[in-house]
Amino acid sequence: MKSKPKGRNNKKKLIALHNKEKKELIFKDNCQEYGQVIKMLGNGRCDTYCFDGIRRLCHIRGKMRKKVWINTGDIVLVALRDFQNNKGDIIHKYSPDESRKLRAFGELPLTFLSDDKTILEKKIFSEFMDQKFEFESNSAEIE
Repeated sequence: MKSKPKGRNNKKKLIALHNKEKKELIFKDNCQEYGQVIKMLGNGRCDTYCFDGIRRLCHIRGKMRKKVWINTGDIVLVALRDFQNNKGDIIHKYSPDESRKLRAFGELPLTFLSDDKTILEKKIFSEFMDQKFEFESNSAEIE
């Protein structure tokens, strides 16, 4: 016999499931950039690879802290700082559906990876595969 959800928290979850609204897709402005979270550093900071090719230390804005949970591999919108090029602020987290839509619109590059791998791992793997191995063949050593 299946148990029926009882209690306040389960009712909230059911209400949230059925009342999911479609949010408007947020595109980047001139001082913003799309990025993928590489590593969570703690204290609301994370290491992010922005799609302009720069790796930035990003800070999660106060409105999002403890409300929007960000994990490695998530696609985020980063507000760039005028005075520090290697730092930024995360102002929005995209859901997997929203990131697929951004990719379909051509906003995200085709090279970004899914949630299971990070861009850094792909770069390391591609550099490893580009290396050429040379083997010395001495027939005297084999015999």
